[in-house]
Amino acid sequence: MTATAPPASPVPAFARLLLTGAAGGLGRVLRPRLARLCRALRVSDVADLGAAAAGEEVVRARLEDAPAILDLLAGVDAVVHLGGVSVEGPFEPILQANIVGMHNLYEAARRHGVRRIVFASSNHVTGFYRQDEVVSPRDPVRPDGHYGLSKAFGENLARFYFDRYGIETVCLRIGSSFPEPKDRRMLATFLSHDDLERLVVASLTAPIVGHTVVYGVSDNARGWWDNTSARHLGFRPLDSSEPFRAAVEAAQPAPALDDPAALFQGGGFVARGPFD
Repeated sequence: MTATAPPASPVPAFARLLLTGAAGGLGRVLRPRLARLCRALRVSDVADLGAAAAGEEVVRARLEDAPAILDLLAGVDAVVHLGGVSVEGPFEPILQANIVGMHNLYEAARRHGVRRIVFASSNHVTGFYRQDEVVSPRDPVRPDGHYGLSKAFGENLARFYFDRYGIETVCLRIGSSFPEPKDRRMLATFLSHDDLERLVVASLTAPIVGHTVVYGVSDNARGWWDNTSARHLGFRPLDSSEPFRAAVEAAQPAPALDDPAALFQGGGFVARGPFD
């Protein structure tokens, strides 16, 4: 009897991918997982990225440095853009990294002919909707702070660059992506790391995405976001916060009903500031 040959390794979908924000929490998760999609993975951040792994190119660059970002995107097929300030805070740092930096990234993509970007937006774009509402990507934005405002700007910038220049973008309104939920709010917003990978891969490889906005969330029993309008991506979450529910609810008392963090989807972000 003839032995069955082992399955062939999948052909990488891209010659070169760029991952920005590669030193951040989600960047560290995706960095090794994206390598199978490309022959070369270029990783970038302002923080130390360590030594390059096999098939990697390590580049330190600030998003607000337009010439550096223009160089960073040279020879890139697609971008997973996680870079920037990822928490609520004073406006000026957010302006530089998330707004000026976003414009620099898209201008560099336009000049180099990059055709697709996966942009890490945030659920905080709609953080001032209440927790007793279900929101879709088609509903008006209601940012809950400077950070959410910057992500709303990023989604609109991506829309403009698609309409005028044809650069496709999937905007991921990421919920809370951790190994497990840390509090009661995350029972609704939890996105497992495996589901994050599934979402990013679907966003990179779907045949046509145009300008798509999708919430990054696992298949949780309770939730606030309707992703029906983004089904064309082919993303199907396989994980859920439900196995963690009992432990989370035992560890954290139910919040007071007049607590803004319990009323609004943005949680504690709605009560942050002022920062002067």
